[in-house]
Amino acid sequence: MTARLITVVLDAREPRVLAEFYAELLGLPVLRVDGDWVDIGDDTTRLSFQHAPEHQPPTWPEPGTPMQIHLDLAVDDIEQAEAQAVRLGATRLPWGSAEEEAKGLRPPGAGGFRVYADPAGHPFCLCWGDG
Repeated sequence: MTARLITVVLDAREPRVLAEFYAELLGLPVLRVDGDWVDIGDDTTRLSFQHAPEHQPPTWPEPGTPMQIHLDLAVDDIEQAEAQAVRLGATRLPWGSAEEEAKGLRPPGAGGFRVYADPAGHPFCLCWGDG
């Protein structure tokens, strides 16, 4: 028997708000709202959000509350994607050296990605191409 991934589920105090953030960021429709559960997706991708009233956002990169899971999202234009993510409520997290970026020693972000927190505090990365 081979298992098949159905969805990735993120806990949130406000699952509908977080689902709308990712639906807009990823260009995916909201498929289902069922009480404390929301699905977004299409024929190949699905992401789900469940109500967790005691959800504590990770404190990554500080070890107090580990991130446990994060999403890597491929983008063609990092500046445009960052502007959209921030407009939707994301926060850029410190990762990599701004001084190295400014000197052109590497693309912005460490290793071809930038790290953010979504509105519920889950870390995610915007990655150039396939990351």
